[in-house]
Amino acid sequence: MVSSLIPWRKERQLTRPFGRMFEEMENLMERVLEGGNGYPAVLETFYPTANVAETESQFEVTLDLPGMKPEEIKVELRQGNLLISGERKEEKEEKGKTFHRIERSYGEFRRTIPLPCDVQEGKIDARFTDGVLKVTLPKCEKIKPKQITVKT
Repeated sequence: MVSSLIPWRKERQLTRPFGRMFEEMENLMERVLEGGNGYPAVLETFYPTANVAETESQFEVTLDLPGMKPEEIKVELRQGNLLISGERKEEKEEKGKTFHRIERSYGEFRRTIPLPCDVQEGKIDARFTDGVLKVTLPKCEKIKPKQITVKT
């Protein structure tokens, strides 16, 4: 995987003074990126993906939180930031079941999403459906500019 990024690896490696160091770094990167067995490495922490969208009247934040329950998720608005946190619990190994591969990530997470303008705190809506959290944050109404007549 990483060897394709270094085209001179095989040809010049022995002639370079740091050839062994390059080889060791490449082996380390392969173990980290591929998990040492040709498959992607398992993430040790859970970091849910998020989308943030803006319309004329509101912000919409969606997070993928598969396998979680609404009571395991905490949503807060603090100092102009939307804070979403929680913990996805690890499945306990059951007797009579042998796992050949474990790639799902577990653990605590915390996402902080800065909001570019004030929102109406009393009208924030958070809904959790089919493993997707959707938070709708209506923007504060802007004061319309007042036209001032210039007198002579």
